[in-house]
Amino acid sequence: MSMSSEEKISPEEFDKELDSLLAGTTEKKPKNPKRKKIIIAAAIAILGITGIKLLSGGKDMVPVVNTVTPTRKTIQNRLTVTGPISGTDSVDVVSNLHAEILEIPVKEGDKVTKGQPLAVLDDSDVKKEADIAKNDYDLAVTTCAEKDKEARNGYAKAIQDLNTAQANYDRTKALFDGGSVPKVDLETAENGLHDAERECDSYTIKNGSAVADDSYRLQIEKAKFDYEKAVEQLDNTILKAPIDGTVVRVNTKVGRFADKMENDAPLFVIENLDNLELEIKVSEYTIGKVAVGQEAEISADILNGETVHGEVISISPTGEEKGGGSSERVIPTKIRVTDQDTKLIAGITARASIVLEESENALTVPVSAVMEKDGTNYVQEISDGTVSWVPVDIGVEGDVEMEIIPVEGSSLDENSVLIAEPGEQYTDGMAVTSSGKQGE
Repeated sequence: MSMSSEEKISPEEFDKELDSLLAGTTEKKPKNPKRKKIIIAAAIAILGITGIKLLSGGKDMVPVVNTVTPTRKTIQNRLTVTGPISGTDSVDVVSNLHAEILEIPVKEGDKVTKGQPLAVLDDSDVKKEADIAKNDYDLAVTTCAEKDKEARNGYAKAIQDLNTAQANYDRTKALFDGGSVPKVDLETAENGLHDAERECDSYTIKNGSAVADDSYRLQIEKAKFDYEKAVEQLDNTILKAPIDGTVVRVNTKVGRFADKMENDAPLFVIENLDNLELEIKVSEYTIGKVAVGQEAEISADILNGETVHGEVISISPTGEEKGGGSSERVIPTKIRVTDQDTKLIAGITARASIVLEESENALTVPVSAVMEKDGTNYVQEISDGTVSWVPVDIGVEGDVEMEIIPVEGSSLDENSVLIAEPGEQYTDGMAVTSSGKQGE
């Protein structure tokens, strides 16, 4: 900036004019307006250089940070997984009878008791088979009885013949010893005795009495088995509920044959819906925190925002492939719905939130309020305007909050003020100012 000789002013005059300008005490009508413009321009340049010190009282700038305060509450670590709802007992009802279905006295949704009829089949062919089997069985029994009688009579005669042969042998031997008969007569008597003994030995003796050959009893057993099977098939022409429960599927109708089902589908599906279960698959990396007896909170679209209670009742002893090309293994786990009269139904998908860990009256902060350095967790506390790094242990971790436990020699409470998003730029002992805004 250059001035003509008429516009030059002394340093003392410049300082005086500048002070008056900054203090707001300049004259309303300056004697030299052009000189005042020069002084104002110079003042702006000076303020541009030293403005920060002027506005901060000549001190360095202090960082402004958002803060949080710990709260005491019950905090939980939860695992959320999905799976299908099913009854605690589920039984498929099928039939191997090639018989026409004449009647179906139940429909889907009906509650049934064990043994209650579900369908009536045409039993005409089965009755014929049962009658034939009964006749075969009766014939086998009659034949065996006749053979038993024949055996008894034959054995009695064989014993009589044996006694006669024995007496003949004894008499002939005495005569032979006395020289009255030749040796050939003795040999003939001896052979007759042996023949009589073999005849007696050919009979089957049970409880001191001769009975028919075992083959006849085997025929009775086979005929009896066939007859009992035919009777069972006849009984199976009335399909009955195998358990107490609800008819959840009826896959057939009157006029169809019981053994002709598409895709091998069951005729009926009966489930116990009084006690529902949620079947889930838990990752091998998490299963170590899941235990039988843990509580679960169950939700589903059908509940319209409501939740029901459940409990982990079983954990499979073996894992299985997760699928989808993943090498991760999952462990089948069952959760029983403990609430009664819920809106849940079998066959839908539900979500279970399992309480893995819980801490009551825990000192909690947002997850973002904790930082880690060199293997140690810290929060950054503001006290009297300065930062202190406070080491903490981590307790129960939730989704957005975690429990902090001050290590020995440190103390924190609900009145502590912590930096919401700590970082290494805030060094121990550094001065900071709270923005008054709570971090999230």
